[in-house]
Amino acid sequence: MDKIIISPSKYVQGANALNSIGEYVKPLGQKALAIADDFVTGLVGEQVAQSFAASEGELLLEKFNGECSRVEIDRLIAIAEQNESEVIIGIGGGKTLDTAKAIAFYRNVPVVVVPTIASTDAPTSALAVIYTEDSEFSEYLMIPRNPNMVIMDSKIIAGAPVRLLISGMGDALSTYFEARANARSGGQTMAGGAPTRAAQALAKLCYETLIEDGLKAKIAAENGLTSPAVENIIEANTYLSGIGFESSGLAAAHAVHNGLTKLEECHHLFHGEKVAFGTLVHLVLENAPMEEIQEVLAFCKSVGLPTNLHMMGVKELNMDKLMEVAAASCAEGETIHNMPFEVTADSVFSAILTAHELGK
Repeated sequence: MDKIIISPSKYVQGANALNSIGEYVKPLGQKALAIADDFVTGLVGEQVAQSFAASEGELLLEKFNGECSRVEIDRLIAIAEQNESEVIIGIGGGKTLDTAKAIAFYRNVPVVVVPTIASTDAPTSALAVIYTEDSEFSEYLMIPRNPNMVIMDSKIIAGAPVRLLISGMGDALSTYFEARANARSGGQTMAGGAPTRAAQALAKLCYETLIEDGLKAKIAAENGLTSPAVENIIEANTYLSGIGFESSGLAAAHAVHNGLTKLEECHHLFHGEKVAFGTLVHLVLENAPMEEIQEVLAFCKSVGLPTNLHMMGVKELNMDKLMEVAAASCAEGETIHNMPFEVTADSVFSAILTAHELGK
């Protein structure tokens, strides 16, 4: 199997980076269609418009209606065609960004992704998640190329609710351990090949950055401030984790996250909050050294990520429901089968209960 690493063509990060978005986008196309919801438009719309005016670029800022659905994608494609847009820009959260990726894919034009939060590692990926109009999962859109550019304005991200930044840390926490498991098993990554040493190194750096700077970043962000630690965590949550997961592979942690969606009590949690507990289950499943498990537990507790089922909203443990979670985690095609040993629902069930007790 060939080794493959994939990534955005350009990654830009810094306080007030949006002041220069017009200049950054200019080489990709003169006429841009940007999409953002009402809140994000109010937050950065004027700043983006002024940057494009200063760079003498043409900008059409269109409202995103909130759901990355086929209906919304088709509506915005029609606007892009009518405007003869040469580049698509998505500004906001995950669904806005995925919609921009989809429009650009179907229009065969460049896409620029501008997250206003650092809550997941999805912005850098060649993937969009499509939902129905009723917000139910519909399909994955696998895009043959990563975004042309990702722009992270750290001042805006530091001003977002801190829980979102912490959730991003939870998502990033799994990257190294899943990459390590995938390398041991020889599984194929989402990039379509074996992991490169570069991707594995980024995954490890992601974990080291979280341990070193996670708590410091949380404290600064609680005060709406940027700092070297905040900058490092934004990069870890987005770029290091993004390249790490896509080009090094997923394993048990994300599969357990998917299984936890079976528990109604966990529906209020963000993606990364569930992945953090999934990471603990992953480590128990592979019988990792207690020293490593204790380091992960200490990190989660320091930044406020859940370490047991009670913290996730499960008041009483229902063994039948937890077995459903374990079974769903082991469904055919799930990434848990990238672990370097056979995994069963029974072994996952045992690991969930053990992780819960260790994290209490």
